[in-house]
Amino acid sequence: MKKRLVVLALLAGLLPQLSMAQDKVRIGYWTSGVSLGYGAVLESQDFLKKRGVDAEFVHFPDVNAPLKALAAGSIDLAFGAPVAGVFSIAAEGVPVKIFSATQPADVSFVVPEDSPITTLSQLKGKKVGMSPAGSSVAVIGTTLLQENAGIAPNEFSLIGGNESRLSQFLAQKQVDAAALRTLTIKQLPELKLRIIGTYADEWKKLTHSDAVPYIGVGTVRSELVDKHPETVGKVVAALGDTLDWGRAHPDQVVDILKAKANLPEDQARAYVGLWDKMNQMSFEPADIDSLKREHAVLLSSGTIKGELNNNLFDTRPWIASKNLK
Repeated sequence: MKKRLVVLALLAGLLPQLSMAQDKVRIGYWTSGVSLGYGAVLESQDFLKKRGVDAEFVHFPDVNAPLKALAAGSIDLAFGAPVAGVFSIAAEGVPVKIFSATQPADVSFVVPEDSPITTLSQLKGKKVGMSPAGSSVAVIGTTLLQENAGIAPNEFSLIGGNESRLSQFLAQKQVDAAALRTLTIKQLPELKLRIIGTYADEWKKLTHSDAVPYIGVGTVRSELVDKHPETVGKVVAALGDTLDWGRAHPDQVVDILKAKANLPEDQARAYVGLWDKMNQMSFEPADIDSLKREHAVLLSSGTIKGELNNNLFDTRPWIASKNLK
């Protein structure tokens, strides 16, 4: 009897620790582009802690690295994983789920202002800078060039790099064109670029719809969301808190970006000016339909492989987050 009481007492003492362990989440993100600014704000505030989540942040210098970390089990969740890569690893059997649409494709094809190139079809045989191969920007861009401009993937040279590297390539005439986020274009007016097409407009032309493609999605390992959907729901709520706070406190966001992301004042304010255009936290039926359409387009173009399993979309965290105050 005494042994049983001792065991019960030990278990009782462990319960709070077990509960805390369940809410421990390793969150990874790419420290460039859209993810850098949003991640800096998320890390600098206590939104996750206030929601009862003990978060450990893991930074990656490569856009595809969070996917590899999810596959290896070294992180639990990524709030801006490249959607094309998520489709691919899920089709390969990696146990992951999408829990939110987070980053619309606010990207444009640009050329130097003095370039003779005026249309996408003129990029055939040219060097085009994009985020690295395998990224959503590269996959969607390749699809748009193929389907709308008649340029096969082997009929142009994809030069990969992050946004700052691509800007250098343009300035040094090492590429003929590039796919850049609106943020980068606004942050670097001295580049004097001309837009020859946007992802949003080209996608509407391709799909004959008003849907906008996503480049980033919230992705979580299946084990965590299956065992503790309420924990992922708390993360979703905290991610939403981050968006709301950033919208209401633009000056504080600028200060955070200057301190944490090493952005000068004008570039930080450019980021804040596009806060809601670049970041979102939603997983309504319309968002899922858009992602399904995106998968179908990318699959038919041959830029991704593998059929889509509807179980990839997990709405439990989104529903749970809406029940949290």
